[in-house]
Amino acid sequence: MLALLGASCASVENYLDRSGPRLAGHYGLAPAPGRELRVVTYNVKYGRKVKEAVQALSSDASLRRADIVAMQEMDGAGVDEVARALGMNYVYVPASCNPRDGREFGNAVLSPWPILATDKLLLPGRARFNHRARVAAIARVAVAGRVFRVYSAHLGSPLGTSPAGRRRQAETIVADAAASPEPVIVAGDFNSKGVGRVFLAAGFGWPTENVGRSLAWFSYDHVFVGGLADGDRLEAAGVARAATQASDHRPVWATLLLEPPGLGSHQ
Repeated sequence: MLALLGASCASVENYLDRSGPRLAGHYGLAPAPGRELRVVTYNVKYGRKVKEAVQALSSDASLRRADIVAMQEMDGAGVDEVARALGMNYVYVPASCNPRDGREFGNAVLSPWPILATDKLLLPGRARFNHRARVAAIARVAVAGRVFRVYSAHLGSPLGTSPAGRRRQAETIVADAAASPEPVIVAGDFNSKGVGRVFLAAGFGWPTENVGRSLAWFSYDHVFVGGLADGDRLEAAGVARAATQASDHRPVWATLLLEPPGLGSHQ
């Protein structure tokens, strides 16, 4: 523990310019339109086991053919490798860089569907020991005739950030999403289950609320949805418990059944 704490105390280089850095790749061919929308969130520990992550995302029945994949703790090369392997488009937004090895640490949104625009959201606060900043990667994704504003988020860890700090980070995402005229999906590692109440209070649905543990004894990885059409509904959600090779986190997934475009009103 002392060695781990000492290693964490070295300050990282934070990327605090909202305009960048931001990387994108285009390897996707939009699948045939359907009514299902499958969202997966996956924290791949420090982006170290990318091939194992690709194996999980391509072979696990609950993760295959995802429409949206949110990834955390990744670097740009790792995200590009995943996107190429799975035939997806992506945006990657690093939050910081470790000066000792030059490795970046950030979030990505991947999808086989077209990504129309991207953005970066700076989250408030810095970690106690290494002063790491947090960001959310944002992508507008056109899925089967509908457009969704998607956030891949990674809130501060329990060691580095207080519950109040994580709540402020969640509130920043909610405030940014409030201006969206399109349905919103927020997926990621929230390093807390209780912070989900911030999204519930803002009117978001929480399809993964009761899926159970995604990291050791903790339920930290979640999907929230807001602004859906009246006819949209949750079909299923869960944790891919067999996916144990790539990370200490298990991938979490949620499937929505969408109303066909052009029908109904939005909440």
